[in-house]
Amino acid sequence: MSSAFQSARYAAARAIALEAGRHARACFEQREQLVIEYKGVQDVVSIADRDVEALVRARVASRFPDDRFLGEESAALVQETTTERTARAQWVVDPIDGTSCFLHGMYAWCVSIAVVIDGEAAIGVVYDPNADELFHAEKNGGAWIDLHAAQAHPERRALQVAQAASAADGVLGVGISHRVSSTPFLAFVERWLARGGMFVRNGSGALMLAYTAAGRLIGYYEPHMHAWDAVAGIVLVTEAGGATNAFLADDGLVRGNAVIAANVRVFGELNADIEAAAFLSV
Repeated sequence: MSSAFQSARYAAARAIALEAGRHARACFEQREQLVIEYKGVQDVVSIADRDVEALVRARVASRFPDDRFLGEESAALVQETTTERTARAQWVVDPIDGTSCFLHGMYAWCVSIAVVIDGEAAIGVVYDPNADELFHAEKNGGAWIDLHAAQAHPERRALQVAQAASAADGVLGVGISHRVSSTPFLAFVERWLARGGMFVRNGSGALMLAYTAAGRLIGYYEPHMHAWDAVAGIVLVTEAGGATNAFLADDGLVRGNAVIAANVRVFGELNADIEAAAFLSV
């Protein structure tokens, strides 16, 4: 049983994700008119990202004014203004994870909302407004998917990670960015292929973590993710019976971290290949 403190935020996160997804989808349908900025190599942002984040932040502030907020598009500002505040709950939000896909008319993007409570990842919500699928989980409450989530009577099903026994039993999701060296990542891919494994990258780490929780992928690996991309998916995978690395360790909420997620059996193979590839690449 979750506490009333956690349950209130879990219900709010689901409702806010649906509202944010509807707004993002409306922007997606008019994406040719959006103003686009480049934050770095292969790192773009549009007015839609900022508008959706502002919506989420306003909803959180109105319901839980004492909670902290960390969003991708306002991360530096929020960290500066809340450093000295103490709060049990911190919302961690990516308004549109997969912005490049969003701007180029591809459907691999989503709204990602997580809540860290008392220093632990406690709530994860990932909403895909294109498929109208709401993936959600809370600590000790299991993981679920609401199909036709925006309709009056969505269909809710439990999530469970894939029952794969080895790398060859499914497809692994992967991600890579220009923030890290590609050398150990490419060495890992070679080792994974040698095991008989295969991989896919769709442009949204949060969505691929949700797919891992749903058993559609056997796991997910990315050498570095920001917290707003990763925390919601980590809650989903864990509550769906999977294993993950300790993302929040070593100040992962602020600095980001690697993400390794899979079912318990595949996690060992995955982690071994990652460690071996890193060692051989030194």
